Amino acid sequence: MAQLWPLLFRRGLEIAFAHRTFEWSSEARGKAHVHCVILGLAHRDALLNTKKRLFSYPSIKGPPIETQHDWLSPYLVPVREGQRHLVVKEEAKPINGAKSVRFGTQPIDGGHYILTPAERATLLAAVPEVSAFAVPFVGSEEYINGGERYILDLADASPALLSRPELKKRIESVAASRLESQRQATRDLAKTPTLFAFRTVPSSPFLILPGVSSERREYAPIGWAEPPTIPSNLVNVLPDATLYDFAILTSAMHMAWLRHIGGRLKSDYRYSIGLAYNTFPWPEAVTPAARQKVETLAKAILDARAAPKNAMATLAQLYDPLTMPADLRAAHQALDRAVDRLYRPAPFATEADRVEHLLHRYEALVASLSLAPARNRQTVRRTRAPAGGKAAESGEG
Repeated sequence: MAQLWPLLFRRGLEIAFAHRTFEWSSEARGKAHVHCVILGLAHRDALLNTKKRLFSYPSIKGPPIETQHDWLSPYLVPVREGQRHLVVKEEAKPINGAKSVRFGTQPIDGGHYILTPAERATLLAAVPEVSAFAVPFVGSEEYINGGERYILDLADASPALLSRPELKKRIESVAASRLESQRQATRDLAKTPTLFAFRTVPSSPFLILPGVSSERREYAPIGWAEPPTIPSNLVNVLPDATLYDFAILTSAMHMAWLRHIGGRLKSDYRYSIGLAYNTFPWPEAVTPAARQKVETLAKAILDARAAPKNAMATLAQLYDPLTMPADLRAAHQALDRAVDRLYRPAPFATEADRVEHLLHRYEALVASLSLAPARNRQTVRRTRAPAGGKAAESGEG
């Protein structure tokens, strides 16, 4: 997007009409369901003094609702004239002074280090000493929908333990699977088969930001995990997060940025670190009293999740718009109002208002950074996979 739109704008093109994401299917046998976005472009001279039509789909399979606006941005939100060409660029680091979010662990192990509960029990019965190295492994699926999965983290295991036949066989299988890769970087990893390709093993409680979340949810289910749990490369991790970090990231302001800026996988939200997190304009000049208030309201969300009637539910159930508990929804709405006031005194009438405000803040933030020495910031021109290879080779299945 950051490469395409400036080129189109330089050629004098503007968005005349647009259909936000909807599901298209043909009548053919074995038909595929495709998620589509339609844009109509015209030269700006032909669009002067005309309203731009925007078609939104409350249900991805249902009919659209049409609204008309002066200008539409590439993010398909109505904006003022001066913002219609603003494009958010992916960033390698937070441009907002925030803490850094990391990718989760990417083993690239061919699945040989990943264990079901039954497989872990069988392995521990044969090699009890491996208990400390067979730890919970959490990706988006386990975190949101529940279930257990484990991974062998053998980086600190002794040579004597690694020589046990039950482990040695797995190590050999990992080395062999890496050697079969078409990528030289992955083949090189065969020389150190007990090490993960990319390792994130937090030593204290950490915040999980799922890599992908259903578009049906009003809020992406963000929350904490703690050691010895290892996050997989299908989630993003904020180490040493505070209640304030959680409050901002789970707020309607950040959700609006995620929905419109962060990217999509089909129609689901895709939490890209470079786009959704590193570019997000955090509130500025927050007073201690205001910070304490949003932290208290964030704690109320966690308390609602842990309430007796909610504690056994999965995050998928808690954040399903049809089954979301009233106390959890009320806690989120109270936090949303408090976070909104960190940005401006007047309430936001719609999500589009939030996005327009954030884009204005982003524009000012980027302008201020452009005055800083170039060495202090680095723009990512494309999404880079974690060191060691693509997620498709992670062996997670």
